[in-house]
Amino acid sequence: MIEDISVIGADGTSPYRNIALEECLLHDVAPGQCILYLWQNQRTVVIGRNQNARDECDVAALEADGGHLARRLSGGGAVYHDLGNLNFTFLVPTADFDVSSQTETILRAVRRVGVDAERTGRNDLTADGRKFSGHAYYHTGDKSYHHGTLMVAVDTEPLSRYLRVSPLKLRDKGVRSVRSRVCNLCDLVPSLSVGILATALREAFEEVHGGHAEELRVADVGEDRLRAATARFASRAWLDKDGRSFDTSHEARFGWGMARLELAETDGTITRAALWSDGLDADELDAAPRALMGVPIETTSITEALVRGAGMSLRMAKDLAGLATHVEEDDHAL
Repeated sequence: MIEDISVIGADGTSPYRNIALEECLLHDVAPGQCILYLWQNQRTVVIGRNQNARDECDVAALEADGGHLARRLSGGGAVYHDLGNLNFTFLVPTADFDVSSQTETILRAVRRVGVDAERTGRNDLTADGRKFSGHAYYHTGDKSYHHGTLMVAVDTEPLSRYLRVSPLKLRDKGVRSVRSRVCNLCDLVPSLSVGILATALREAFEEVHGGHAEELRVADVGEDRLRAATARFASRAWLDKDGRSFDTSHEARFGWGMARLELAETDGTITRAALWSDGLDADELDAAPRALMGVPIETTSITEALVRGAGMSLRMAKDLAGLATHVEEDDHAL
């Protein structure tokens, strides 16, 4: 049960430091505590933990414009941040993780500033039929977070220039571009600013939890910890992940997200694997390549390896087994 609530704001706009601070706060959150972290990144594409950077972003164009590529801990899809965007993170003990109450805070905040918003799909908030907020989730041990974006006055021209969206995803959404799917809240409320929305979020956070939020300081986290975590999130090893070549590559869209499975094999046995996905189950997707090592390229064997070795649901494991063996089941492939 949440008994203490706290609020903290980032001390800069570096995506690597801001994601590092998010991780440190996750480790520090105490039993019965919920922390609301508010932050902004300048000209950044943030990809999900299991995505391939080159598939999701025109990295050369982004970096030529002085922008940054970042990878977060959670799953989900790629998003563009500039200073017209406000990011939020709810950090709580896993026992108190409640998507409904956390989302209610966001909905109350945007309604407070005059936007009629609703939750749609697996992790989006929309207004006037268009998305202004995407959410993702991360769980580790007994700690969890729920974070997302709030588009207040984002410059959508670079958004559509930097982001690459799979044709499979666009076909499923029934739209022609990422730019056509989103809106800024200031389009609906012209007087709205990031500062006004941040204040509304703090007020809604206190209202939902029925108490006063303590103000936390970045300095209390510890500069040495932050510096080390920042370096890790900025490293090429973290940003690029597995960039090797593979024998086969197969892609499909399922109810839980996009997936591209790449395999190297010898005599019908998997010797290397990479899985790229915007699915929200980050840990299971991350564990899949290791679970597939030494497994025969056969549906039952792959399904069992993913369920036992990666902790996947049977449905997701069957989807990926069908992708690996070129067998699609009409009731789950979209």
